[in-house]
Amino acid sequence: MLYATLLVVFWGVWGAFSSQPNTRYGYPNEMIYIIWAFTMLIPAYFALRGNRFDRRPVAAVYGLIAGLTGAGGQLLLFRALADGPAYLIFPVVSLSPVITVLMAMVLLRERIARLAVVGVVAALVAIVLLSIPGGGGDSNSHGPWLLMAIGICVAWGVQAFCMRKAALVGVNDATTFGWMTISGLLLVPVAFATMGGLPSGAPWQAPALTAVTQVLNAIGALFLVMAFSRGKATVVAPLTNALAPVLTIVLSLAVYQTLPSVWGSIGIVLALGGSTLMVYSDEKSGGSSAAPDAVEGTADVGPVTRAS
Repeated sequence: MLYATLLVVFWGVWGAFSSQPNTRYGYPNEMIYIIWAFTMLIPAYFALRGNRFDRRPVAAVYGLIAGLTGAGGQLLLFRALADGPAYLIFPVVSLSPVITVLMAMVLLRERIARLAVVGVVAALVAIVLLSIPGGGGDSNSHGPWLLMAIGICVAWGVQAFCMRKAALVGVNDATTFGWMTISGLLLVPVAFATMGGLPSGAPWQAPALTAVTQVLNAIGALFLVMAFSRGKATVVAPLTNALAPVLTIVLSLAVYQTLPSVWGSIGIVLALGGSTLMVYSDEKSGGSSAAPDAVEGTADVGPVTRAS
């Protein structure tokens, strides 16, 4: 509970302030991504210290897929936050378990529980409500950020599925996290090429604020691994998947001093409730089918790990 709570605090604060370098100082989104990729080295060092790095090809395949979808989602997220409000983007992004559940049904032939069905329906309704023009009380509430947020949702849903598959074939969390860090660094040249060169004229506050906020993101990912290795996934998953976006929404509404419309408010509630139901149902069914001697929180760590 301690590490899960710390995760909620770190990711909630990061989500609320991660767009500040761009909106306040005009700092390029690509540069924000580059700084984030290097901050991932900090928790990666602690995650890999004292743990065996799995060198099997299957670990590399699943690790790289999970890492590239996660890093690609991060690169897109920074762009979305520059165009749209965080208090609407993060509820959409939190619907990534929809993709994970659907992939598990089709590829793993897993049966979907009734709670998950309710969660999927709530999630689909939430996307419709959040896409209503003016739904966020913001001039950019119906801009391209919604499509980007949906793209992030899909990417992180695929990432969670690959992390689940990696765990099922015996890849430890430290190895997957290591490959995710490597994947983030692999996309740094892409971000740099897109940016067209180092930014000039940016005040020192821009990279400093970026580093602080992205360190929160990276350390939060480490707390997630620590929480899953010490506690039950049925408790950790709903807590982190629901409360981190709630904290982001509350802080964003307070900082930007704006309120969503009635439709936007209903969409936020449905998004958070639907994602929680899906993750809880998925983790509960996964935990009940795990082997008795399995390490608790290892075989079903996937659906909410999204920070890389």
